[in-house]
Amino acid sequence: MTANISPEPLMRPKSRKLPAAYHAVILAFLLTFFMTCIVSAIATWNAIGLTGDLPTKWLAAWGASWCIAFPTVLFVLPMVRRMVSALVETPGADMHGG
Repeated sequence: MTANISPEPLMRPKSRKLPAAYHAVILAFLLTFFMTCIVSAIATWNAIGLTGDLPTKWLAAWGASWCIAFPTVLFVLPMVRRMVSALVETPGADMHGG
């Protein structure tokens, strides 16, 4: 007896995404989350060495640095985007100025 195998691939339900209006906030959140994680870990390790209380000290440093970094990036990101736009050609723009 053979199994009845459907020719249709298994379909996963589509996950819902946030609206495009949240792009800048999610970008800032993820960017600062990972950057402060890495930078605070290195800075804490350099400051106190590989000790037993490194994880506790690092988490405290990470939390404090993220609380500053996230709102700072939200505030500065529009200005940085304008600066980058002034320095970098827009994709698809006429390269001959005409």
